[in-house]
Amino acid sequence: MDLGRGFLFVWTAVAMVVTLCTINVDARYHYHKGQKVNVSPPPPSDEAPAPSVPSTPAEPPPASSPSIPSDPYPNDPGNTSDCIFDVTSYGAAGDGSSDDTAAFREAWKAACAVESATILVPSDKVFMITSTIFSGPCKPGLVFQVDGVLMPPEGPECWPKADSRKQWLVFYRLNDMKLTGNGIIEGNGHKWWELPCKPHRGPNGSSLPGPCDSPAMIRFFMSSNLVVSGIRIQNSPQFHMKFDGCEGVLIEKLSVSTPKLSPNTDGIHIENTKSVGIYNSMISNGDDCISIGTGCSNVDIDGVTCGPSHGISIGSLGVHNSQACVSNITVRNTVIRESDNGVRIKTWQGGTGSVSGISFENIQMENVLNCIIVDQYYCLSKECLNQTSAVHVTDIQYRNIKGTYDVRTPPIHFACSDTVACTNITMAEVELLPEEGELLDDPFCWNAYGIEETLTIPPIGCLQEGMPQTITETSQYSC
Repeated sequence: MDLGRGFLFVWTAVAMVVTLCTINVDARYHYHKGQKVNVSPPPPSDEAPAPSVPSTPAEPPPASSPSIPSDPYPNDPGNTSDCIFDVTSYGAAGDGSSDDTAAFREAWKAACAVESATILVPSDKVFMITSTIFSGPCKPGLVFQVDGVLMPPEGPECWPKADSRKQWLVFYRLNDMKLTGNGIIEGNGHKWWELPCKPHRGPNGSSLPGPCDSPAMIRFFMSSNLVVSGIRIQNSPQFHMKFDGCEGVLIEKLSVSTPKLSPNTDGIHIENTKSVGIYNSMISNGDDCISIGTGCSNVDIDGVTCGPSHGISIGSLGVHNSQACVSNITVRNTVIRESDNGVRIKTWQGGTGSVSGISFENIQMENVLNCIIVDQYYCLSKECLNQTSAVHVTDIQYRNIKGTYDVRTPPIHFACSDTVACTNITMAEVELLPEEGELLDDPFCWNAYGIEETLTIPPIGCLQEGMPQTITETSQYSC
């Protein structure tokens, strides 16, 4: 009996080892056109450099905000899925000149039908694809992993005439998808920036009339529970990344890099999108670092470094007498450097709706024009007419905003509507000193109401206490 029990124990142990080895071998399989193929894992590539963060440590996203998705593998830079759809297995050449669009579309079609699948853009290759819409719905857990270089055709002359000139990569009607990788998404934007219709690119610094469409690089449309993590994006012809009609977006460790004078190259633009977290990212570009359009609410921005750029903007809002609604936006623990604006709210005359519940906190300014600005007379030409209606700006907090400003303009500028005053502005621990030269101590206020909880540097004596004596009918300004 003792010998039998010993033999049974040994046999059981051997069976367990064989089972574990089988599991490990299975982990090395991935899909080649839908069939399992035994391959070696792709070679590791260098990780993107970690973006700099403000001196005040960024707190992690609040655990009580379930509407912002979380990264399912926050500490694992590699890919753990055994359902990998390598675009080269579908015919992508990756030589930087061949059109690999068909291969990407086939890989997407196959991966879309498999739960927790990964579309792999492998390292050490350069893939060129034309304007493409990657449509869902797909099985949940889809990962688009860019470890190589992914780019569009180079310039307007090479853009296929049948393709839209307004967008390049579009992700549409998706739920539970992640865009990640150690590679680069390259926009090849230089020739687009030099079109004569672009600002100051025409003869003698003019801007010529005519169609001036340029493609936004990446657009997420009507999608939910999205994660963008660790990716590097550069040189977009226009906006780098847009979210429209989305809900539940997590953006972390994103790197955006484009020259300071590249026109209309917003880093991240969101509109009609709710429950967004943007964390620990670095953005340098030629327009707004982050722009927030109408229909956005519950947006948390933490640990972002901007600059050079045009700062973080809410707006522009209310164009063509439209209604605009933006609420519950928090920007904190952020650095803005060498930028044309710091934190800005901009609206057109004639709009309706409101901007409310906005908090700017723990922000470091470094040689910034217009550190704090509300502009309710935003206009792109000299032909805008005065109008009585305006988007109502209310409940705006500026706390612990310190650093230096460019003395060419006052560091604080509140230009509110003649008829719809800005109300409930709070200033606390705002200390802004000139980068060089003398202290410019004349902040500008027009029809702006609020309180100073602490003395502001420079002093802001123009902020009126209380509320305006006459309040316009508020029904058209409610959202």
